[in-house]
Amino acid sequence: MSHFLGVVIESLVAILLMLTIGYCMLLNKRLKRLKADESSLKATIAELITATEIAERAIGGLKHTVRDVNENLGSQLTAATEMSAQLKLQLSECDGVVRRLSKITLAARPSTSAVAPEPAPVSTPAAAPAPVSNAKAVAAAAQAFSERRRSNGLAA
Repeated sequence: MSHFLGVVIESLVAILLMLTIGYCMLLNKRLKRLKADESSLKATIAELITATEIAERAIGGLKHTVRDVNENLGSQLTAATEMSAQLKLQLSECDGVVRRLSKITLAARPSTSAVAPEPAPVSTPAAAPAPVSNAKAVAAAAQAFSERRRSNGLAA
C-alpha cells in the first residue's frame, strides 16, 4: 500500500506539473500579445503627443490672431464712435441750415394776395408745364427736404 500511495502522489504531482506547464504556456501567449500591444500603444501615444503639440501651436496662433483683431476692432470702434458723434453734430447743424433756408425762402416768396395770378399759357399738345421761379423751386425743395428729415430721421 505504501507503494501504491507513492504512485498516486507521484501521479498527482505529474498532473499538477502538466497543468502548470499548460498554464505557463497560456501566460506566455498573453504576455507576447501584451508586448505587441505595448509597441502599438507607444506608437499611438507618440501620434497623440504630436497632434497635441500641433493643436497647441494652432491655439497659440488663434490667440495671437484674436488679440490682433481685438486691437483693430477696438480702434475701428473708437473711430466709428467719433465719426458718429461728428455726423450727429453735422446733422444738427444741417437741420438749422435747412430751417434758415426755409425761413429765407418763405420771406422771399411773394404773397399771393399782392400778386395777380399769371394768365394760363395757351396749351399746345406737347406743352411743358409752366416754369416755376427759382425761389419757389428752392423753397419747395427745402420744404420737401425738411419733411423727409422729420419723418425718417434722415435727410435723404
